Parts: sequence; structure tokens; C-alpha cells
Amino acid sequence: MVVRKVGKYEIGRTIGEGTFAKVKFAQNTETGESVAMKVLDRSTIIKHKMVDQIKREISVMKLVRHPHVVRLYEVLASRTKIYIILEYITGGELFDKIVQKGRLSEAESRRYFQQLIDGVDYCHSKGVYHRDLKPENLLLDSQGNLKISDFGLSALPEQGVSLLRTTCGTPNYVAPEVLSHKGYDGAVADVWSCGVILYVLMAGYLPFDELDLTTLYSKIERAEFSCPSWFPVGAKSLIHRILDPNPETRITIQQIRDDEWFKKSYVPVRLFEYEDVNLDDVNAFFDDPDPEEQRATERRGNEDMGPLILNAFDLIILSQGLNLATLFDRGQDSMKYQTRFVSQKPAKVVLSSMEVVAQSMGFKTHIRNYKMRVEGFSTNKNSQFSVILEIFEVAPTFFMVDIQKAAGDASEYLKFYKSFCSNLEDIIWKPPNESSKSRISKSRSKKR
Repeated sequence: MVVRKVGKYEIGRTIGEGTFAKVKFAQNTETGESVAMKVLDRSTIIKHKMVDQIKREISVMKLVRHPHVVRLYEVLASRTKIYIILEYITGGELFDKIVQKGRLSEAESRRYFQQLIDGVDYCHSKGVYHRDLKPENLLLDSQGNLKISDFGLSALPEQGVSLLRTTCGTPNYVAPEVLSHKGYDGAVADVWSCGVILYVLMAGYLPFDELDLTTLYSKIERAEFSCPSWFPVGAKSLIHRILDPNPETRITIQQIRDDEWFKKSYVPVRLFEYEDVNLDDVNAFFDDPDPEEQRATERRGNEDMGPLILNAFDLIILSQGLNLATLFDRGQDSMKYQTRFVSQKPAKVVLSSMEVVAQSMGFKTHIRNYKMRVEGFSTNKNSQFSVILEIFEVAPTFFMVDIQKAAGDASEYLKFYKSFCSNLEDIIWKPPNESSKSRISKSRSKKR
């Protein structure tokens, strides 16, 4: 068996995949340590003008070395790829734990919140503002300790600039001043997101959650929420001080640390030894791309990015062998966790139609190119529910939508799928049914 290596790392299975990167399990052959290797295609990054974002993410993770932040070990580069070597985290997302357990106990919620504040405080001390703090971006290690991840939307301060102006993040967790488009302090905005996370940990649901975005933003701007009866007085008081719509009077991280409810059972974190960080090499990872790739990138630069194209091998894998009929199977067994449908409508029309239908069903949507995450709560509002939809090109006039349950109950997923597809009848392509096939067969036999 041929073992693939990059530098001192042996590369194993794929453990995650996004629009612009794959994450591989890998092992350091010198130490035996397991790591996560994020693999990015250099030409794709250049084509989609993501170089600055990736540089920023690498710079941030090199600056922030803390026990409650996913660690970046090193970055390697080849002629065609960028390899980001990260700490391998095995416990999954905090989001999934909340979905499975519902609300957490007071002690467990406080412990995660203490670790979150420790990590965020350290980031701020290095001039780093995360700007997309939410349970999906908080991972758990094998000991159940929290690790902050995904610094793709983070900000580093520019010389002489005190306020940030980019509106970003997930609406339910975003501070009111971020929505106002008037400039905001990144540290103060992160504190608000931490408060929303504490609420979700203890309640099992969001403090601000409306079907209509205008109503949602209005409630966030007024901090219109209420705490459940089971919240202890100390936690309730702290949450109200954090979710203060006025950033000038909102509680600071130091004031959170001084709060009596926060200090209970607090275990101070042991910081890593000081390490001099050099960011001068970050640009080098993106220098001197292959000339042929550079020309190809320039030729494609103005083209609109389309869905990923499935080749023959992809289709064989998806169809469970050579029986392509399963691509169009709408039977109940195939709908438990993953289902697909095909459309002959343009990919943009399919994407926009799916977004409109999902939002009309009361779900939040997050779109990145031709991939959409649908999030909301189950019918009984007791747990969170999430589905990933991605559009693939099968042929120039055929597009396949792959639907996968990301979180929530299988029965809820089945209900979602049936309702979702019934509202997409106009765009779903249906193969000829058995009766029409039999009629065609009979007409042919008559002719013979």
C-alpha cells in the first residue's frame, strides 16, 4: 500500500470537507501525534479572491496560542496546494452536544462559558476579534474541554482604526451595533455573542429567534428576550448585563470575570510558554504560483463559479453501484439521513428556490456558493435541527441536489424533506413513471 506523505506527515482519511478545503486526518511521523490537515487548492483560492482571508486566518491562528483555541502547528506549501496543520479535536461541536442533550446543567454551562471567556479574552489581548462566535464554531476535545475554531471571519486591527465596519457573523448571535452599519468595537461585539451562547447552553434554545429577519433584528436591537424560570438568579443577572443593547454600558470581560456566578468553581487556565511569533512567512505561502495555473486562473477570473461537477466515478459511488435509479429514489428508507433530487432548472434558480422555500418553512439559511445550511428548531421546539443541501452538476442541463441531515432527529428530517420537496415540485425533475414505461413497451410490441 502506498502511503501518501506531505513533509513529515502521513495523510489518512478525509474527516471533513467544505467548499474550498478538505480536512484530512494525518500523523506526525516524528512524534506519532495525530493532527488535522486542512488542504486548500492554491489556484481555487486565487480564483475566488480568498488569498487575503486565508492569510488573515493563518496569521490569527499563529498569534493566538491558548489552551481553549484550536492550535495551528505549521503551514506547508507545494506548487499547487496549501497545507494547514491543526490540532486534531475528537469531541465534535458543542452545537451537536446541545442538540443531543438539550439544555445543559448549570455547572456544565458555567464551565464551558468560563473556558469560552478565557479563550476570547486571550484573543482580544492579541488584538484578534472572532466575529462569528457560536456553538458550531466551538469544539470539544477528548477531555471535554472547549476549543474555539474557525477564524475565517476574524479581524485584526489596522493601524489607527478603532472601529470595525464589516457586517458579518450568524444573525442570531450578532450584536445589535453590528447590524446598525455604524461601526463597532470587535471586542464588545464578541462579548454579546458569548452571552447568547451562555443562554443557549442553559436554555437549549436561542434568546432571539424569529422567522422574519426584520423582526429578528428588531428584537436584537431592543434586547427583547426573557430567561426561562429554571435559570438561577446569578446567571439571569449576568446574561442581562451581557445582552445590553448599548455597547457603551455592556459588561466587559473583566467585569464578567469579577461576577460571583462566573467565579464559582472557576479553574484558572495554564497558558503556554511564551513563543515569539513571526508573521513574515505568511505571504510566502502564496508567492510564486505555478505560471500555467496563474494563466488558467486569469482566464477564468471573470467567470461565475458554478456547482461542483460530478464525474462518472462520483455517480457510481452515489448510486450504490451501477443502479442509477437510486439517484431518483424517493422511498422512505433512502430519506432517513440523506436524499437527493434532480432538476433541469439553472443552478441559480434551484438555489434561490430552495432558499425561499426553507425560509417560508421558518428556517434560517446560510449560503456559500452552491451549498446551503438550513437551521432551526424541531416541531416541539425542544432541540435544534440542521440540514446541509449542496448542488452538483451531473450534466450541462442536469443538476443534482444532495440533502443531508446535519443535526436533529431522523423523523424530523423525514417531515422536513417531504414538506420541502412538495414545495419544490416546479423545479424537481421526475423520471418517467412505470405506467408510461409500460405504455411505451406495449406500443412498441404492437408495431412489431
